[in-house]
Amino acid sequence: MSRQFERRSAVTLGGEATVEAEADDEGIGSSTAGPDDSAQNPLAPPNYHPTPRPRARPVGESTAAGPAKPPTGLGPNSQPARSAGTVIADRYRLLAQAGADNSVHAEFWRARDTVLERDVSLTLLQETGESGQSARAADMISRALRWGRFEHVGCARLLDVMRNDHGGLPDDVLGLAVTEWVPGRSLAEAVAAGPLRTGVVLGMLDPLAQAAEAAHRQGLVLGCAHPQRVRITPEGKARLAFALPHPDVTPADDVRGLGALLYALLTARWPLSGTDAELAGLAAAPRDVQNVVVPPGIIRPGVSVEVSALALGALGAGSPHGQVHTAAGVHKVLTELLEAEQEAAMLPPPDDGAPVDPDEVWRVDSVAPPEPDRKRKLSIGMGGLAIGMVAVITYVGIQVGSLLGITPASAPRITVSGPSAAGPVAAAPAAPGAAPNAGADADTAPAGNREAVVHAASVRVFDPTGDPDNPGRVGRVVDDDPNSNWGTYIYHQPFPALKPGVGIMVSFASPVQLSTLTIASPSVGSQIEIRSAPTPDAAFGQTIPIGSTTVAGNSTVVSLAGSQPVQNVLVWITKLGGGGDQNVTEISDLRFERVTG
Repeated sequence: MSRQFERRSAVTLGGEATVEAEADDEGIGSSTAGPDDSAQNPLAPPNYHPTPRPRARPVGESTAAGPAKPPTGLGPNSQPARSAGTVIADRYRLLAQAGADNSVHAEFWRARDTVLERDVSLTLLQETGESGQSARAADMISRALRWGRFEHVGCARLLDVMRNDHGGLPDDVLGLAVTEWVPGRSLAEAVAAGPLRTGVVLGMLDPLAQAAEAAHRQGLVLGCAHPQRVRITPEGKARLAFALPHPDVTPADDVRGLGALLYALLTARWPLSGTDAELAGLAAAPRDVQNVVVPPGIIRPGVSVEVSALALGALGAGSPHGQVHTAAGVHKVLTELLEAEQEAAMLPPPDDGAPVDPDEVWRVDSVAPPEPDRKRKLSIGMGGLAIGMVAVITYVGIQVGSLLGITPASAPRITVSGPSAAGPVAAAPAAPGAAPNAGADADTAPAGNREAVVHAASVRVFDPTGDPDNPGRVGRVVDDDPNSNWGTYIYHQPFPALKPGVGIMVSFASPVQLSTLTIASPSVGSQIEIRSAPTPDAAFGQTIPIGSTTVAGNSTVVSLAGSQPVQNVLVWITKLGGGGDQNVTEISDLRFERVTG
């Protein structure tokens, strides 16, 4: 059988390298990038090279993933143009449809990148024969190119953009955008289990509001006014998951989208398009006689006036003086409401209609009136409790007496003296048969040798590309076991060919002044940066370097003297050990020590 070759490409926007691979039945090798057509796209970043157009595979190609549920969001009279298992652009295998935006005839899919072996999100622009659709799709693709250099924790990173002007995509697809896959739940799934606590909802929306504020400052828009473009991460944070919004979307639409998301998370009802609500599996929000959305507090009594006013103000449904016009304004109000929630954390939470969390400190349970025959049982129980308290008090009194030296007359008197400036420690009388200085070294160790190790409260693999290396083993770096270790994947090319680096985010219970970090690693030549982070889930751009080292032996000590107190430390690997096509770094232990005064 003759060997068949397939040509695949991966374009990463934002100034990163363009990586292409030519795969055969034995392995993958590197090749050169496609031609530069940035002159035809004045909005493209300087280093952007459009993905070469591969030949399209047959639409009905099968896959090991098996059949998926029918695509949603196509309308009652539409037939799905493709199904799970279809391979798009000879690279992205469709896994399951996650939604659709009928305003631009876009499909949202979860797909598998068969080159980099990771899940991604696809936004496919369908050809429907509508007048002017091709020009609109071209405008949307051009606008998407501006996202190449924008990264924020509230948005999935844009990985690739394709046009169908040279073929290579299915005939009914005008273009597509590829973003990181956002694991977790859809908006409808997040509210399906019941109402969420108001404080949880505010914290959930805050990263997306920050992302909208940052995007607007750069002249970009998110397009978050659609319930299926946003997903909720496993950590409970709202994140924009799918790209290519309508070309007419403005920052004001993003503000309305933030208000709609807040409204939906509080009430499980979508206050904007009824068609979008139906496609997303949400009920439409009720409206009054003037066709104005009713306040969330009417649907769910207990929602505070301030939170309800923020939702209506962002939607533009409130009074003119109460409307919120910018994403920065939404973020500011969210921050103030979250601070108020934190200040009231020690008080019983208000009854906002949400079920009580099993882990919640404050629980208000209804108490049934006692039955008549329970009074006798209660009296017996109280009597037993009194006897138990007397026994406890007696035991405590005996222990306190022994600490104060009040012992029976027949017992020997033992005196233990601490070190003092006046002279050496006075030794207690030795027991018969004991060595003269037995046990003298146990309590006289110098103060300078006391324990200074700081133990981690949590640890996770940090990977800005969304493909963490061996996340199930990262706990081994803080288990104090030199025989266990965590390691990166084995890379055939050194960093930054496929990713800029990989790291371990270590978090402590509270801020601490660190003095040294000892890295136990056999991977000689690995280059590692130590960076402080404001939060455990901070973006790389928010971290600050506080030290660096190159692994030269089994144990490498990094001085962190002079750094500020930190609560989150990123151990960032910029160069792997090994070489050739076996690039890997292993770490068996990370030992942090604090400054001892």
